[in-house]
Amino acid sequence: MKIEDWFSDSFESNLSGRYLNLDHLKPLYEIYNKEFNISKLGVSELGEDISLVEIGSGPFKVFAWSQMHGNESTTTKALFDFFKFLSKANDFKSEIRSFKKKFTLYVIPMLNPDGARLYTRKNANGIDLNRDAQNLSQTESTILMSAFKTVQPDLCLNLHGQRSIFGLESGLPATISFLSPSSNSERTITSSRKKAMKMIVRINNYLEGYLKGKIGRYDDTFNHNCFGDFFQLTGAPVILFEAGHISDDYLREETRKYLFYSFVSLFGLTDSKINIESYKDYFKIPENKKNYYDFILRNVFIGNEPEKTSLAIQFNESLVDNEIKFIPILTEIGNLKNKFGHKEIDGNLANVLVNSQNIIEIGSVISVISNKKDESLKYFDKNCFEF
Repeated sequence: MKIEDWFSDSFESNLSGRYLNLDHLKPLYEIYNKEFNISKLGVSELGEDISLVEIGSGPFKVFAWSQMHGNESTTTKALFDFFKFLSKANDFKSEIRSFKKKFTLYVIPMLNPDGARLYTRKNANGIDLNRDAQNLSQTESTILMSAFKTVQPDLCLNLHGQRSIFGLESGLPATISFLSPSSNSERTITSSRKKAMKMIVRINNYLEGYLKGKIGRYDDTFNHNCFGDFFQLTGAPVILFEAGHISDDYLREETRKYLFYSFVSLFGLTDSKINIESYKDYFKIPENKKNYYDFILRNVFIGNEPEKTSLAIQFNESLVDNEIKFIPILTEIGNLKNKFGHKEIDGNLANVLVNSQNIIEIGSVISVISNKKDESLKYFDKNCFEF
């Protein structure tokens, strides 16, 4: 059986969409507690459990954490896909046995359960946990640091999600991005960075078969307040994963698949032989750019303005009745040269109305953009963007 076939038939279907809180994970913890060692590390600022999943008994220790930012859930879904693979993939028994003999994997699937429940980046006290590595002012931060010191990992996996604004200079979206974080302001290529870079090259070369040209390299500006940078500073190799966007995949179900492929590739669970010549190939991965919008309408006229222009819309994510709503916001008006849209329409020099008005304003919620001469001709309709 191929990895693709296994995933298609067996991914963790109990988790879906963008909104994941601890209530979604608890039933799965009960299931996987029969397969793996699951322990409670402590509780969040609001008293929600923070758990550690331990898999395997090998000498090479890998420490991973997800949903440090509560609204970045895609990597959590992919982790549970990987957990299911390690416990249920009968066609890969020999590979899984080898994995468990070589590695011990320690995972915190949801570091920020308060933020996850509220669907916010920050925790219950409004603190970005990934800027708290020095102060350790929050219980979640101290739990992460304590687990790191206890495990003393040979590799760290820092699992995040990035917004749909990220793309590449080629004009393709950055569906998944990686980073070997810096360990000082000079961005020195240390031994630990090299190790992480070589692993990223391995994953990148494998994923290129699925995501050709849609893999990015995240900015490596050093910040000692970030846990990944701080852990790299201690000598532990760190790989940052950023789950991004592709096509109309606003629920990130496609992206989770490629993250799962990343995990099986990293741990050598595929039958694909990837040649890695040098850590320097890491720098061949194109760097992320903030050059994308969710929607662009090009070449239109607004009101009595004499110059043609283009309109860019970005979706704001909002938790409403336990569902994520995507609110279209007018974000930029202008030439939009070197900017790309996940969906683009050429207005062919039409004069348009925005929300049935001639006057438009940056920051407005957009319901409809229509042709001024025929309002039944719509270029954008928020009802067509229900995910």
